[in-house]
Amino acid sequence: MLRSLKFGRVYRCGKFLFIVALFVILLMNTHNLFASFQRNELTDRRFIGLNKCPACFGTSWCRKFMNGQVTFEMWGRLRFLDFFNVKNVYFAQYGEPREGTRRVVLKRLGSNQELAEIDQKICKRATGRPRCDLIQGMYKTEFARLNGDVRLLTPEVVEGWSDLVHCPSQRLLDRVVRRYAETKDSGSFLLKNLKDTERMQLLMTLAFNPEPLVLQSFPSDEGWPFAKYLGACGRMVAVNYVGEELWSFYNAPWEKRVDLAKQLMDIAEQLTNNDFDFALYLLDVSFDNFAVGPRDGKVIVVDAENVIVADKRLIKQNKPENYDVWYESRYEECDKEACLSFSKDILCSRVTVDHNYYAVCQNLLSRFATWRGTTGGLLHDPPADVVKDGRLTTLLDECTKPQKRYGRYQAAKELREFLTQLTQLSNTSR
Repeated sequence: MLRSLKFGRVYRCGKFLFIVALFVILLMNTHNLFASFQRNELTDRRFIGLNKCPACFGTSWCRKFMNGQVTFEMWGRLRFLDFFNVKNVYFAQYGEPREGTRRVVLKRLGSNQELAEIDQKICKRATGRPRCDLIQGMYKTEFARLNGDVRLLTPEVVEGWSDLVHCPSQRLLDRVVRRYAETKDSGSFLLKNLKDTERMQLLMTLAFNPEPLVLQSFPSDEGWPFAKYLGACGRMVAVNYVGEELWSFYNAPWEKRVDLAKQLMDIAEQLTNNDFDFALYLLDVSFDNFAVGPRDGKVIVVDAENVIVADKRLIKQNKPENYDVWYESRYEECDKEACLSFSKDILCSRVTVDHNYYAVCQNLLSRFATWRGTTGGLLHDPPADVVKDGRLTTLLDECTKPQKRYGRYQAAKELREFLTQLTQLSNTSR
């Protein structure tokens, strides 16, 4: 009792000090505060990184930015709050005369330190030194050496640049180039149809943060579970606002959490097995990387930077060692949140892999899931009848930490079916 009283006192004191500190910061930034509300920084070339092009992510939305059609929401205008916004993700409003205004998400695709490291890496590739004229430096890198005489973007050129191309096939790279949205001549897989600057922007994005290319190559319009890519200007990328992050539903009613869990398992299945024979493996699976639509309740992946794409057709064609042996991801104890154990090379060399089921079960659904100081996963505290039945716990445990050979495959299949039954029962009882 005494300990809880002391903790409450410390908590109130800390809260008071935080409010005082925030008030002091506001006073010190009063001038900047008023200025922030008077100007639209998203029309500033330097602020959005347009001055760094072609060492940037694109220019397709620059007219919209420069015309003032994109504006920060209130808190996004306060620059001193950038200290807390480590990921450089902002909420904004985008307005079209005929369509009205809608909410969008703006991303710099990295922290300030990571973006500074991009500049240093470009300069080192160009001159061997960490500082240089960035624009001139780009023309001395491998991003510029792939000139208009080169017909195709080939695997040997970009293999290993990022997770997206850890093991690229020609079929994947043709898809990336053909669907590149930062060019007016999209639809062609020939590099020669891209301008020099467009080619450099594509390659830089592929090397430093391929998330925009994942969203473009596997678009939501075709049913892929990713946020919709809208465009870019400089080093600011715009994607469609999906909804609140999955974490917001951690304590939602049981029926809602069951529905979300079912959708998460469906996403794992779709990304693993689809008609295109591309397996998309999520390497970073946490509550922050998914969001839920406010109207349709649909779960969407909103962070696609760390996604490996394996071409199953190529694997079957090349037949690497053990290519047709089912791969089982190993559960390992970890003292960090949302950690996963995997081998990128194995993900790229097997036709049948259970990684996505393992990632969703371990990091989101099961009692082994830990996030922001909590344990128990999205399906924590099930109703008494579900606990008594015992199947849910058994399937989640086997999906996370299988006791039988290939047990995760069967458990994932049965878990999807069981969650579907629970969802149907809850819909019937309404």
